[in-house]
Amino acid sequence: MNKNWKREIILFLTSQTISLFGSSLVQYAITWYITLKTQSGMMMTIAIICGFLPTFFLSPFAGVWADRYNRKILIMISDSIIAAATLILAILFLTGHKYIWLLFVISAIRALGSGIQIPAVGAFIPQLVPEDKLTKVNATNGSIQSLVMLISPMLSGVLLTMASIETIFFIDVITAVIGVLTLLLFLHVPAHAKAMEKQETSYFSDMAEGFNYIKNHEYVKKFFVFCAFFFFLVSPAAFLTPLQVSRTFGSEVWRLTAIEITFSIGMMVGGIVMAYWGGFKNKIYTMTMSSFITGICTFALGVIPIFWVYLTFMILIGISIPIFNTPSTVLLQEKVEGDFLGRVFGVLAMISSVMMPMGMLLFGPLSDIIKIEWLLIITGIMMFIQSFFLIGNKALVEAGKSNSKSEV
Repeated sequence: MNKNWKREIILFLTSQTISLFGSSLVQYAITWYITLKTQSGMMMTIAIICGFLPTFFLSPFAGVWADRYNRKILIMISDSIIAAATLILAILFLTGHKYIWLLFVISAIRALGSGIQIPAVGAFIPQLVPEDKLTKVNATNGSIQSLVMLISPMLSGVLLTMASIETIFFIDVITAVIGVLTLLLFLHVPAHAKAMEKQETSYFSDMAEGFNYIKNHEYVKKFFVFCAFFFFLVSPAAFLTPLQVSRTFGSEVWRLTAIEITFSIGMMVGGIVMAYWGGFKNKIYTMTMSSFITGICTFALGVIPIFWVYLTFMILIGISIPIFNTPSTVLLQEKVEGDFLGRVFGVLAMISSVMMPMGMLLFGPLSDIIKIEWLLIITGIMMFIQSFFLIGNKALVEAGKSNSKSEV
């Protein structure tokens, strides 16, 4: 491992933070614009599907790219695609073409960029960081991202009341350019070994090899099954809470801002906790605790009639997310061989990008028929029950004990 790894990871996380800041501003602006303009669960569902399905289709290909090619370059390409698409959208809006369907299109293009970036970033971090530092680095990265997500809705809300949505689009373009230039000019990291070799196998052989690796890897296979159900059940809490708040408590922008701020504060606190605590010795126990908390708090969001109490449970959900994400990411980075990391993270992105829209295909239209509160109560109970799968599965618990890479 390079002795300058601290400098390299700081540069990398800085570039990603700058880029994420602009992307977050745009994401909140798009979500709130659609929510406040349409007040429709169906419109929110379409936007979410457009923001996820492209990632689903691209992720298995992008996972192979992340294992075959220079991961830093892939990250730069994805940021550039998103910036170019946002610039075009800003120009269209400035010329009076303020159509909701354009926001659907831009969400789809941004999802393509994310589809390239997610497996590349997940596989790139272990290239920079010693294995015994992965938990601290991933948790710190989570806290930084949460801080950005804390600032973004506040600033986005202010900008939406003081300036046009086009202003936010241009900020995203500028931050993406800065992020790409930071990687290009200052981060000099050689490509991983497989990327520097001549590729002897075909592209689709690599993809098939990745799927076979997952199928034969006891921990990865069972963890991905858990994730598939979890992503489906969490979709109402993830996407319908702004619409719930708008319908139940009031459609003022400050309320939508408040739920995002409290959630982000929670995630930032959870990231800090994980950076200093690191979780239980067995990472599966830490993930199980988080899963229980998420289920209980989702149930609570469906029964709480007082807005400030509602916000309290939103904070608790935020805290629980890094407590799950950090050990789950580290376990994959520890237990998956480096040449397969891109494909494994690509499949994980594919699972999340199909199961959450599938959830919204069911829960989105239902939210126009029955109260969102009932959807949160039902899914909260089901998530709580599902949590027993983690702690009750011997293969997962055994995998959570060790910090060394396992043999397949």
